[in-house]
Formats: sequence, C-alpha cells, structure tokens
Amino acid sequence: MPDQPASQPSTTPTLPPPSANGTAPTPPTAPESRRPRLRTRISTARTALIVGAVALIVLLIFIIQNTHAVQINFLGAHASLSLAVALLLAAIAGALLMAAVGTARITQLRLGMRRDRRRGRTQAPDSPRP
Repeated sequence: MPDQPASQPSTTPTLPPPSANGTAPTPPTAPESRRPRLRTRISTARTALIVGAVALIVLLIFIIQNTHAVQINFLGAHASLSLAVALLLAAIAGALLMAAVGTARITQLRLGMRRDRRRGRTQAPDSPRP
C-alpha cells in the first residue's frame, strides 16, 4: 500500500455554525497587504513629463491644423503669420505678463515679511495694509 501524504491543516478559517436566530458571525477580514503609494520627486517628475508630452502633442496638432496666414497689425507694425503661431505668441505674452505680476506680488509680500521680522513682530497684522 503506497504511503499517503499526511493531511495538511486547512489554511482557510472555518466559521462556527449559524446561531439559533439564523445569523452567523462575520468572517474575519484579512489585513490589507498593499502599501499606500508613496509620492516621490521622481514620480512627480515622471507625471509632469507625461503631462508635458501630451500638451506638446495637442499643441502640435493645433499648429498643423491652423496653418493659413493672417494679417497682424499692432501699433503700426504689420506682419503676416500663421494663425496658430499668432495665437501661440499671444498666449506666451499673456503668460509672461501674468508671471511678471505674480513675481512682483510675491516680492512685495516677502519684503513686508522681512520688514516685520526686523521690527520684531512675528504675527501677521489683523488689518491689511494699503
């Protein structure tokens, strides 16, 4: 008679029989084995690269589809440009203007904080300054 392997204990938990009123205890839940995803600098840079590549593809499609020339007149200057290039230059000019205003405001706030720190005040004033 061949040797039969010894029966190994079952790894699944057995539940007790239902109670008299027909309810059974809830089965035990297994602890979550997955770790939460960590956000690192490399993962953020990778995500930014992917978003930038998608934006570049969309921009290239826009430029390719809008190639007809338009006449641009601005303060006496006359130019003939592709519609896409003209809109792209306008968007870049707007972004640069917005960045300049934002930089000026941040510089103003930093100078105010530095001035307040030198005066010995550590808390922000309750009323806004003009």
